[in-house]
Amino acid sequence: MKSNVLFASVAFDKYDASVTLPAKFGRLIDESGLEKKVKSKTTAIKMHVGRGTGFTTIHPMFVKMLVDKLKGYGAEVFITDQTVADARMRGYTEELLGCPILDVCGFLGKYVYEREVDFKTFKNVDIGGYIQDADVMIDFSHVKGHGACGFGGACKNIAMGCVTDRTRQQLHALEGGLAWDGEKCTHCKLCLNGCNHKANKFTEDGKYEVFFHDCTYCQHCVKVCPTGAIRMDGNYYKDFQTGMALCTKTVLDTFAPGNVYYINFLTNITALCDCWGFTTPPIVPDIGIMASDDMVAVERASIDAIKVENALLNGIPTGHKLLEQGHLLERIHGKNPYVQLDELEKLRLGSQEYELKEIG
Repeated sequence: MKSNVLFASVAFDKYDASVTLPAKFGRLIDESGLEKKVKSKTTAIKMHVGRGTGFTTIHPMFVKMLVDKLKGYGAEVFITDQTVADARMRGYTEELLGCPILDVCGFLGKYVYEREVDFKTFKNVDIGGYIQDADVMIDFSHVKGHGACGFGGACKNIAMGCVTDRTRQQLHALEGGLAWDGEKCTHCKLCLNGCNHKANKFTEDGKYEVFFHDCTYCQHCVKVCPTGAIRMDGNYYKDFQTGMALCTKTVLDTFAPGNVYYINFLTNITALCDCWGFTTPPIVPDIGIMASDDMVAVERASIDAIKVENALLNGIPTGHKLLEQGHLLERIHGKNPYVQLDELEKLRLGSQEYELKEIG
């Protein structure tokens, strides 16, 4: 049987606030069944609050709408992300939103529950305490491209945002190691500026050096290098997607059945993840909002809605050539975004068979 996916489209048929996306979002929440899920329960809104000068995360108005709805249903609400240090830059404040905004592993990063897994070199899922100890989680995701797996949505929001850097490092390490070619390197230092963790440097004799204790293998250095001097010495992105699915399942297993709900925002869809700390133009026009009890279904519906025929070429760097086949995100990043859905489905986390129910 097909899973239901609620869909609030950006399309409108008249100049009237009642047919615009915020109004539809309110009706989508009412239609979602969240009232029964969250009443009298501690409810975590897991979202990416962004970094640096990025400005295309979910607009604070929509976040406040969700918080107000959940509180009106009787939930004890808080917002959490792997780090919330830059939340205020995008208008995510406790004063505006009316709820706490918390680092998922606590202020010192030690509020963690450790779980063991066994997939190649991926062994440890360190779950943030504010996620595991919540009764309900709203997986509130901004959809975008992702350099490591093609697509970032609900699965990525959990697998990379509910855990410690140790887990993130092990996940990215599934893709392979980093290799540096000194003959190609111009020492422009874009790789150093692109590293969120300050894990790389040039030695006094000009050699590129990575401190792998701090490196999360996020590949920012690889992506920004203009000469191709830094590369992954493997390209095992399918292993990365498999690891993300396994990590997601491990996190979801801490919740009682039915106590997680998934909302995907398909607005300001950029080629890169919000963790890069800057914003580029969108790769397709805004689409709307999708939501479901079924993560796999809402992810599939989201990816299906991002169509190559709607591509906005100013959303990719000048001179960057798209691949000739595959989904738009695969043509940009060279990675099939549907692989993670196959892996999620194998773990019985949902179905790729879905039916859209449009919210008018």
